[in-house]
Amino acid sequence: MASNTLPVIVAGGGIGGLAAALALVRQGFEVTVLEQSPEIGEIGAGIQLGPNAFAAFDALGVGEAARGRAVYTDEMVMHDALDESLVGRIPVGEAFRQRFGNPYAVIHRADVHLSLLEGAQQSDRVRFHTATRVERIEQDADGVTVTDAQGRTHRGAALIGADGVRSVVRQQYVGDPVRVSGHVVYRAVVDRRDFPADLQWNAASIWVGPNCHLVHYPLRGGEQYNVVVTFHSRQAEQWSVSEGSRDEVLSYFEGIVPKARQLLELPKSWKRWATADREPIDRWTFGRATLLGDAAHPMLQYLAQGACMALEDAVTLGEALRLHGGQFEPAFDHYQRSRIARTARVVLSAREMGRIYHAKGVERLVRNDLWKGRSPERFYDAMEWLYGWQPAHCLAD
Repeated sequence: MASNTLPVIVAGGGIGGLAAALALVRQGFEVTVLEQSPEIGEIGAGIQLGPNAFAAFDALGVGEAARGRAVYTDEMVMHDALDESLVGRIPVGEAFRQRFGNPYAVIHRADVHLSLLEGAQQSDRVRFHTATRVERIEQDADGVTVTDAQGRTHRGAALIGADGVRSVVRQQYVGDPVRVSGHVVYRAVVDRRDFPADLQWNAASIWVGPNCHLVHYPLRGGEQYNVVVTFHSRQAEQWSVSEGSRDEVLSYFEGIVPKARQLLELPKSWKRWATADREPIDRWTFGRATLLGDAAHPMLQYLAQGACMALEDAVTLGEALRLHGGQFEPAFDHYQRSRIARTARVVLSAREMGRIYHAKGVERLVRNDLWKGRSPERFYDAMEWLYGWQPAHCLAD
């Protein structure tokens, strides 16, 4: 389909950028990925993958690789961190798979990235430039010119801005501020031999408390466990990633039950994320440039959908280009029309889910009553809008 001799430039070599590259290659385009880090890689720990992520992996041609690296949980389970009571349990076994056509799983973030990277490397259509930070974009009738921080220029037929929460592409075209949440996330990975036997559940597990919560689940065949703690910071925060402090973590979880509190003693080192999102916008396509993933719709982690939405974006972008015969401007417009309302709903729903997790006082009692007696089918009905996404129906009419 693609007849343009210029490559499509993708700013960012993370999960969203690599997914975009794969989607473009599958439509016949040459791709140049500009990554500001010295090497193509991924930091972080575990992430959760809904059925919509696996539908996207399959559409991008890396479903088998991703499935081989995932851990398939039996359930999602929520406990109250103050009294250890069960708040909710959602089985994600065979009935869940039958309903949504794909599993629920957990996986190391680096393993998602590796699956996508392998797919890109198997193609002879993707070129990578590392240590290359985008500084400025110019457009004309025939394409885009990207200038990097070293003053070098990169010519392309179009530009996909997949450069994260601090997107340079978004800054140039939109210029809106980051919304710092005040919520701090600590993440670590713990070897199985060091993880408490009474918490070695095959489940995506969350302990919810006032202004805080803890998450744990298995990774890499159960040989490791992901541990995540989140709290509302007492101090003014700026969006950042830094080394964590064990003493800081402990100071925010004094009132929780010992069974959950023991998680805080496990990690030998922590990474600290001061989190941010942005207000949803109604336009992220500008001529031959468009945004994707966190650059388009950065979100808080409370629905575990950041990577899933980036994967969906990439598939939808590829489908729009297919439908419009590789014509960038109408395809990019159709892509954004197909994604803006859905991703905005996820951004806003994630904020609200954070409030539910961190409820205190009477709100905590209401939260704990929300899901009492709810059948698995009712849980699945509530999740249909999110997990029922399919590539065949991803484009807006």
